[in-house]
Amino acid sequence: MSAHPLIGGKARPTTARAIHSPWDGSVVSTVGFCEEPELKEALESAERGFGETKKLPRHERAAILERMADCLFSERDHLARTILEESGKPLQFARGEVARCEQTFRRFAEATRSLTEASIPLDAVAAGEGRIGLMDRFPLGPILGITPFNFPLNLVAHKMAPAIATGCSFLIKPAEQTPTSAIQLGQIAQKCGFPDSAINVVPADRSVVRHLVDSEIPKLLSFTGSAEVGWALKTQAGQKKVTLELGGNAAVILHSDADLARAIPAIATAGMAYAGQVCISVQRILIHESIYEEARSQLFAALSKIPTGDPSQASTICGPMISHHARERLKSWVQEAVAEGASIAFSQEQHPNPAVLPPMALEHVNPHCKIYAEEAFGPVVILESYRDMEEAIHSTNQGRWGLQTGLFTEDIQTLFMAYQQLEVGALLHNDVPTRRVDHMPYGGIKDSGLGREGPLWAMRDYTEPKMLSINWTNR
Repeated sequence: MSAHPLIGGKARPTTARAIHSPWDGSVVSTVGFCEEPELKEALESAERGFGETKKLPRHERAAILERMADCLFSERDHLARTILEESGKPLQFARGEVARCEQTFRRFAEATRSLTEASIPLDAVAAGEGRIGLMDRFPLGPILGITPFNFPLNLVAHKMAPAIATGCSFLIKPAEQTPTSAIQLGQIAQKCGFPDSAINVVPADRSVVRHLVDSEIPKLLSFTGSAEVGWALKTQAGQKKVTLELGGNAAVILHSDADLARAIPAIATAGMAYAGQVCISVQRILIHESIYEEARSQLFAALSKIPTGDPSQASTICGPMISHHARERLKSWVQEAVAEGASIAFSQEQHPNPAVLPPMALEHVNPHCKIYAEEAFGPVVILESYRDMEEAIHSTNQGRWGLQTGLFTEDIQTLFMAYQQLEVGALLHNDVPTRRVDHMPYGGIKDSGLGREGPLWAMRDYTEPKMLSINWTNR
């Protein structure tokens, strides 16, 4: 499998680079990477393309999005295989990502037709008498999207779909490890009728991304990735609008009345799916002291049954981590925690393939340790007990993250207390924090990000409101 960058909707041959499987190290694709001259071409193309896209009426934009959804469905097996091979994402989750991506485009098509602004009652004051205020939203300009490896198709969709929906051209810089599915999505956009010059997908090293961010051509930077990189890019972005979907340290709270039969299997899977390489993977499990031992025993039993290994197998949940560096980083964090008094309370046996880290659970972790305070992004969960909901909320709110939290309880007062006091972008009741429905407002607070994804929210970020005051009197 080979792919070239798309500049102006056309394949642009550049120096090819081998992309290796995280599972066995084999070469699964060769992809052309861009240097500064190609990035300059792509920026200029995006600028020209905006001249076309801003003129597209809503019904045409919606139709393009619907056709893209149809193409995603028809090409679902091929796309899932690309995701699996480049990212090591287990087959069931790769298929799930393509299905989600299809729905992402369908929801944006719906929003394109329905997003409206209210009229403004100017005559609410005497100075506005005889005047009518109308408000509409206009496309902002070329959009720069930078995406991570872990959802190489659907997170690109959350940059590309709102651009198409609002009439913006786009320039996408996908992750170095997983660029091919982004290029394939750009090809689908071209095939489905979005103007060629508006389609730019440019694999490139991080070292040259500054040329994109420094340019005055993009009017919005939409970044998904690490907090350190995201906030640094925001500082660099100047007068651009910026949206950031960054990391997390997702907690799930099991209150005293939690339905463990419902909660435990979901938590075990949500902590270990795709080797925990999801920003809302379950990382911390807070359990009420009255049910701690029972929940602990059930969780370890569930973790022992998590299928690990070859991502191409239909049953696999926990496959390889993305790279040797990622594995070694996580191992060092576990070692640091153990040195500070933590215990490895559960671990599956080491898999024969060292690319796969076994599912693991820690207890008695010092809150200052990296594995507790930072985003683990690996197949490790931390257990801790709490006495009352105030303590659970305080513990969850510690630190710099605030993306999503899950809470299992049947008590409505407990639920609303948590909803009011938890410092997160979303609270999920009787569910794991790993749940995301693609048309919900998704994003975090604190170091977890800035802004919200999802059709209605992203489309407002990709547009600028403009008012028209109509004086209908003869005076």
